[in-house]
Amino acid sequence: MIKVAFICVHNSCRSQIAEALGKYLAGDIFESYSAGTETKPRINPNAVRLMKQLYGIDMEQTQHSKLLEAIPPVDVVITMGCEVACPFLLCKHREDWDLKDPTGESDEVFLAVIREIETKIKDLADRIKNNQLD
Repeated sequence: MIKVAFICVHNSCRSQIAEALGKYLAGDIFESYSAGTETKPRINPNAVRLMKQLYGIDMEQTQHSKLLEAIPPVDVVITMGCEVACPFLLCKHREDWDLKDPTGESDEVFLAVIREIETKIKDLADRIKNNQLD
């Protein structure tokens, strides 16, 4: 099965949401991982709260912030749209989703980012299923 890594610097918000939604929405199509070059002591509490409300996913129980070295070799790397240089990880396919970092923003901003990630996860799953990654 194809392994997909969602990468950002701190691995505490967008990449964690993407990992959770990848497992939830496309776990039968690809394996989802997330990581960063730095870690935070915990996943963003607003992300955790909203993912529980929307999908019943408790990211604090199933995930933690981890470094790039903590995940297996992957086939696809998705960067989240780092405002600084995104971490590098060897892969066969790479793309940047250019997502706004919702940290410190309102629930409405968080919800918009979560919905955008959901849409992108579904699109990625379709492209993988149909062998359409360039």
